[in-house]
Amino acid sequence: MTAAVKGPASYFPSIEKKYGRPVAEWKDLIRSSDLTRHMELVAWLKAEHGLGHGHANALVAHTLAESA
Repeated sequence: MTAAVKGPASYFPSIEKKYGRPVAEWKDLIRSSDLTRHMELVAWLKAEHGLGHGHANALVAHTLAESA
């Protein structure tokens, strides 16, 4: 039996379905941004790309954790 996905990654299937872009593309956008702070990136994704707060937060948290 496969373990359930937890944490920010649990949002990924709904993000891809709702916004029509793969998670890898969102992560590339986050990495290419000049912004570096978590909440700045969340606000940018919400304002410029129309993501909801939870989805933007999940993408930013997962992407920044990979870089740490």
